[in-house]
Amino acid sequence: MTGSDVYGQIGLQVAEIGINDNMQSKTASRVRRIVFVIYPGVTLLDVTGPLQAFSSANNTEIANGKQHYQIEVASPDGGPVATDCYVELSSIPLKQAALDPIDTLIVAGGEGVFDVVEQQDTVDWLAKTSKGCRRVASTCMGSFLTAAAGLINGHSVTTHWRQVDELKRRFPDIDVKRDPLFVRNGNMWSSAGVTAGIDLALAMIEEDMGHEAAMQVAQALVVFFKRPGGQAQFSDVLNIQASETEGLFADLHAWIAGHLQSDLSVPKLAERIAMSPRSFSRKYKEKMGMTPAKAVEIMRVDAAKRALARSDLQLAKVAFNAGFSDEQRLRRAFQRHVGVSPLAYRDMFGES
Repeated sequence: MTGSDVYGQIGLQVAEIGINDNMQSKTASRVRRIVFVIYPGVTLLDVTGPLQAFSSANNTEIANGKQHYQIEVASPDGGPVATDCYVELSSIPLKQAALDPIDTLIVAGGEGVFDVVEQQDTVDWLAKTSKGCRRVASTCMGSFLTAAAGLINGHSVTTHWRQVDELKRRFPDIDVKRDPLFVRNGNMWSSAGVTAGIDLALAMIEEDMGHEAAMQVAQALVVFFKRPGGQAQFSDVLNIQASETEGLFADLHAWIAGHLQSDLSVPKLAERIAMSPRSFSRKYKEKMGMTPAKAVEIMRVDAAKRALARSDLQLAKVAFNAGFSDEQRLRRAFQRHVGVSPLAYRDMFGES
C-alpha cells in the first residue's frame, strides 16, 4: 500500500504525490545544495527547524562521514536579516545564491511575507530560479510567496491554519488544504505552521537518504518520526474547543472532555448549563456548526485515537474508556470520522 493510499483511506486531505522525473538514487553521494529564502520578519523556527534537520542528516551513521547537504540562507539583499523574534540570521544575496545549481529551494514563512510579495524583483527571481531546482518548498506562510511566483497555480498547498482563508482569498485558483502538516505535488512541497517544517524536511531526507537516515535525524532532534503529511495540524477536539474559548459552551467542552464515560445526551448537557434541551440544541448548532451529539462523538473518537496510538489496550477497553458502549459503536464512529477501523489506525500511528 502506498502512502497516498493510506492517506486516502483515513480521509485526510493530502495532495497526490507526483513522480519526480529527476528522482535521484537515495544512495547518491553527491552533495545536494539546500537554499533557504528569508526576508525581514521571517519566523525563526520556519528556517532553523528544517535547516537543523538537514544539517543533522550530515552527521548520521548513514552519511558515513560524507556531506550530503550543503545549506545556505539567502535574502533579497543579503547580509543580516532580523527574524520575527529579533534574532538576526546571516544571508547571501539571492543573485549570488542563483549562481550555482540549487537542488532544493525552501521559502520560509513569517509575517514579513506580505511585504516581500510586493517586491517584484524577488517574485521574479523565485519564478525563474525555481525552474532549475529539483524541489521547491514553502514552510508555513512562505506559500504566499510561492503562490505569487505562480509556482502552485492549479495545485494543492497548505499553510498555517490561521492564514488558510487569506491564501484562498488572494489566490482562488489554488487548492488550499486546511488540515495537513505538509503537502506534496510532484516537486512542489509545502508545510503548515512552524514545526511542520521539520516534518517536511524529514520526508525529504527520507526520499534522499532512506528511512534509516530520517529516523536517526528524528532521534537526534527528539521529535516524532514520522507524522505523515496528511496528519491533521490539530485534533478534531482542539478544533471544537478552539472555536469558542470564552463563549457559552467553552466550560461545557472542557467538562465533556473529562467525563467521556458519563451520560452526554442532549438533556443532560442542557441541564448542566441550565438550558432547555430544545434551546440548547438550537443554540449549540448555530454557534458550533454541528449538533451536540456529533461534537460528543468527535471528542470520544479523539480520545480513542490517542489511546490507540499510545497504548496496546484491547479494543473493548479503548471503547469503554472513550465512552462508547461497545466496540461496534467505536468502529462505526471511526469509519465516519477517520475513514479506517480502529485497529488500522493503530497500525499506522501506534508507537510500536
